Amino acid sequence: MSAVQDTPSLLRHSDFGLFWTARVFSTGCFQIISVVIGWQIYDLTRSALHLGLVGLCQFLPMLVLFIPAGHIADRFDRRTVVRCCQMAAGSTGAGLAFASWQGMISPAIIFAAAVVIGACRTFEMPTTAALLPMIVSPRQLPRALALSASAIQTATIIGPALGGLLYIVGPGPAYLFVACFYGLASILVSRLRILVPPAAREPATLKSVFSGFSFIRSRPIILGAISLDMVAVLLGGATALLPIYARDILHTNAFGLGVLRASPALGALSMSLILARWPLERRVGLKMFGAVAVFGLATIVFGLSSWFALSLPALVVMGAADVVSVVVRSTLVQLGTPDAMRGRVSAVNAMFVGTSNQLGEFESGLTAALFGPVEAVVLGGLGTILVALAWSRLFKSLRDADRFPSRSA
Repeated sequence: MSAVQDTPSLLRHSDFGLFWTARVFSTGCFQIISVVIGWQIYDLTRSALHLGLVGLCQFLPMLVLFIPAGHIADRFDRRTVVRCCQMAAGSTGAGLAFASWQGMISPAIIFAAAVVIGACRTFEMPTTAALLPMIVSPRQLPRALALSASAIQTATIIGPALGGLLYIVGPGPAYLFVACFYGLASILVSRLRILVPPAAREPATLKSVFSGFSFIRSRPIILGAISLDMVAVLLGGATALLPIYARDILHTNAFGLGVLRASPALGALSMSLILARWPLERRVGLKMFGAVAVFGLATIVFGLSSWFALSLPALVVMGAADVVSVVVRSTLVQLGTPDAMRGRVSAVNAMFVGTSNQLGEFESGLTAALFGPVEAVVLGGLGTILVALAWSRLFKSLRDADRFPSRSA
């Protein structure tokens, strides 16, 4: 079936529709709470370092919990795991709303909430990734991954702008909104039906818990794709500094911050929809390296810009380039991994890539505190380009990869 024919049929797939909508809600809530926390902590402290510490607080639980997260995703009902994460994150949003309304909010409370949100994301991300191949057929999976990326980007467009608008009303209503929509996402996930029955579970041993590492290490293409994305995101963490750019460089307000946060997602959504209609089929490795280099170049342009009208398209290009890398990496991981190990491999993938977002925010905040925000962003963009060049030599099998694997290894 052609790409144009298959994509609408996938969108009409009832369980995929539930999955897609739940992912929009959950990711949108995370984006809203990230904007509100960032603006609130900067209002309280006026400190770039404190902005970076929010990212560190989200990173540390991921570093500690990603191994048990993958093991749990492979041993328990993945729908239940995802729902528990969403309900815990929603409860955290409700707690922040109460603290804001009571005048009890402080940097310490925000940091503690960031730790809980980070822990929830640690379990939710790999479990959600491992759940998708259980509700669609293998033939539909590449396009389902692209459409799943579009769900993330849709939420990342709507979420930051909505977060900025809600913050104008007040942080309390914004946090309460997050709590309600995390609850709705949990309800949708509970209605998912499993198309592919879960594989037989291995006995819980120390070797099985850590087997995700050994599997990735034995697949140079997967290792190269994951590590390239990880280092690129780590160095290109300009989004952590958007509150500084919005207030001090581009001279805009909370809504302007939301628009800036949404701009990368606008480019990513457009590209993910293109890839859902016309998926990558040839020279996928080379296209991934090219996308990472373009991401770095656009980061440099954004870092040097003091003009709002130039900063927005630079962020759009960053998002479009990033989603090419994400789709290539996700497809390589999901099609190259047996279902019995998808949770553990996805957890390692989430640790390498997902946590690099938070660690990248800390790195950007620290670098900005030492050298200034513009210097931090430009250096990150240059580093991303250099990494793409270095990895093209270190992982020649990834660079020369022509097509995606046709089935799980």
